[in-house]
Amino acid sequence: MERTFRREDWYGEELTDREYVDCEFFDVDLTEATTRRVTFTNCVFSGVRFNASRHVDSAFLRCGFRRCTLFDAEFTGCKLVGSSFTESTLRPVTVLGGDWSFVGLAGADLRGVTIRDVRMRETDLAKADLTEAVLAGADLSGAILRGARLTRCDLRGSDLTTLDPTTVERSGAIIDAAQAMIVAQALGFDVRG
Repeated sequence: MERTFRREDWYGEELTDREYVDCEFFDVDLTEATTRRVTFTNCVFSGVRFNASRHVDSAFLRCGFRRCTLFDAEFTGCKLVGSSFTESTLRPVTVLGGDWSFVGLAGADLRGVTIRDVRMRETDLAKADLTEAVLAGADLSGAILRGARLTRCDLRGSDLTTLDPTTVERSGAIIDAAQAMIVAQALGFDVRG
């Protein structure tokens, strides 16, 4: 269904089992809306308000989010594969499970967000600010982290095999013992038991 939605009020709407393909959403109010098993493919969201919205088992595939507000939005078991966020407010967002691989979050302000048990393979987090965020149990294999701010970020249980600790701000970042071995090896240490 290819369609353009402009300045529509979907405040508190409950969307279930729907599909949107190649649609454009301009200045739509999705505040406190809920999506369940809704799929958006190749859609553009511009100036859309997702404040306090809840998304469960929904998909936003190869979508573009520009100047959107996601204040207090929550994504549970959602797929955002190949989507990108530019000039958007993403805090405080909560992401629980799902697949956010190949997502463009370069330079995003993610301070204090909660991201748990999410697949984030090859996600672009270059220069993203994850200060005091929870990024736990995430599959970050191949993720781009150059210039990211991980200050006091809880990274426990996340895949850090491609992290170059010399290219990120990491003061006070929290990792577990297994990750400490990976980081030490990345710094060139020969770790022996």
